[in-house]
Amino acid sequence: MKNTIAVLALSSLFVFTACKKNETAATSTEKTENKKSEEFVVDSVIIKDSTKITDSLKLNYTSKLLVFPTIKDKKLLDSIYFQNDKIKDFSKTGLQAYLETEKNNYFSSVKNDSKDWASDITYAQDWYSSSHMNLVSNSNGYMHIQYTGSGYEGGAHDNYGFSERIFDLKNNKKLELKDITSTSKAKLEEMLMKNINNINSGTMDGDGSVKNSEMLLVEKIPASNNFYFDDKNLYFHYSPYEIAAFAAGDITIPISWEELKGTLNVEFKERMKIK
Repeated sequence: MKNTIAVLALSSLFVFTACKKNETAATSTEKTENKKSEEFVVDSVIIKDSTKITDSLKLNYTSKLLVFPTIKDKKLLDSIYFQNDKIKDFSKTGLQAYLETEKNNYFSSVKNDSKDWASDITYAQDWYSSSHMNLVSNSNGYMHIQYTGSGYEGGAHDNYGFSERIFDLKNNKKLELKDITSTSKAKLEEMLMKNINNINSGTMDGDGSVKNSEMLLVEKIPASNNFYFDDKNLYFHYSPYEIAAFAAGDITIPISWEELKGTLNVEFKERMKIK
């Protein structure tokens, strides 16, 4: 009987110890997961407002900036907000105040400039200024942000453009082409011309789909810094009028990792798990 009681007591001790270990492991795992989730945080501030200049002219302003409270490197932040060099306070409050100032400056500028000609606008028009920062992806320590801007202040059509930027969060810097491949710009430009029609822009005419190559305004497509990538390709993005007619819209040209085989940066290749 005593032996039975001893065995039961020992078994209970093992069960209690195992439960405590499991609880400790679970708590440790939870803390690790929480720490990982806190490593990268993204928020945003948005301003959207309008005002009337005259009975016929209305102004609209929209702008969105991303906020990165966990990024502390000043040089990296300056690079992230490269289009807005007046930004000195990268907090959510600071960025909100910046957008308010930009909105007011836009409204005031058009009001002041329109004093001599606003009365000439006899039919209703909506002019606008719009800019957005969008987080496209964040994987393998590479953050892809797309910056878009558009506006209309009279004329036949509005204008718009794109800027693609990749940030290396591991090394706190903007990624350059040389960090990806050692291929010369001349060779990249050959590949771009060869692949110009791989992604159709969607332009149509009376005869159907129009190839990108049929709308080019340049003899050589530049290998610009307006690039991004995924697990299959390196992409170069061109805004209207940059290499083709406005009717072509924006054009994206891919270059596959296979085409760049043997020229890829070792660290980049390993981080992206490119075979």
